[in-house]
Amino acid sequence: MFRIRRTTNRVLLGLAGVVLFGTGGAVLFGGLDLPAKWHLGLPAGWPWSRPGEVLLPADARTRWTHQGWWWPVVIAALAVFVLLMLWWLLSQLRRHRLPEILVDSGDGEGAELRGRALAAAVAAETESLDGVDGVGVLLTGSRTAPQVRALLALAPHADPGTVLRRLSHEAVAHARHSAGLDELPAEVRLRAVKHRPERVS
Repeated sequence: MFRIRRTTNRVLLGLAGVVLFGTGGAVLFGGLDLPAKWHLGLPAGWPWSRPGEVLLPADARTRWTHQGWWWPVVIAALAVFVLLMLWWLLSQLRRHRLPEILVDSGDGEGAELRGRALAAAVAAETESLDGVDGVGVLLTGSRTAPQVRALLALAPHADPGTVLRRLSHEAVAHARHSAGLDELPAEVRLRAVKHRPERVS
């Protein structure tokens, strides 16, 4: 889900960037009032080729305004567009925290484990590792296929490779075994903790 959302974001942002870049370039091109030889082979009637020209002439803008269906369709289309943009914005702000995990209890019914509790256990064990100054853990994914997303703040003396190995072999492995999961993928981000320079005498 996270990868799909990230890909969708990149595609939408890329399309929005292309549209805005092309529109801005067309406006700038027309506003500069360049001579005909600089029109780069644009077809006749190309909008915004001279200052004062508009994208849509008056007859094209008012062609359907006297029809009874025109304004309801325009308002409905704009409302749908605004709602889609709001949904996209809210989806970026949402953290997608996994509320619970489905654990195989052996009786065929299963049990639910709070995702916050498992994330707290992983965070507590990770924070006890040497070289880790702070950690934030979030469970994402689905109830049957959870994933760990962790942000680790490393001390200046920490070895990132050692910290990652211990995180995988200890904290994440213990969480996977305790929840009875076949696998528990983890995405880890590291950042260094800033510290004041020490005075040597």
